[in-house]
Amino acid sequence: MFNFNLLVLMNSPFNFIKKRLENLEISTKETAEKIVNLIPNTCPFAREIRLFNRSIFKIPPLCKLNPFYEDLMMLRFRALSFLCEMGEDITPYCQ
Repeated sequence: MFNFNLLVLMNSPFNFIKKRLENLEISTKETAEKIVNLIPNTCPFAREIRLFNRSIFKIPPLCKLNPFYEDLMMLRFRALSFLCEMGEDITPYCQ
């Protein structure tokens, strides 16, 4: 039988990092731009292998396996919202 205390200890680093990402304050335009540039808007791992214009197989996006994926996307969204509130054009960041 799996020890519950061990499960809590294993889960706590993830919770700590998730809370840090949630509580990260975006207060300057430069910080928001750095966050938006560091976090890609699409998963960079999804690939489709083609041969002679036919799809052989697809590599699924592995970002969904990342336990911080949703938190990072939310952080990127908050940074984009901050830039938009500052009057910045965010269309270059959304391509």
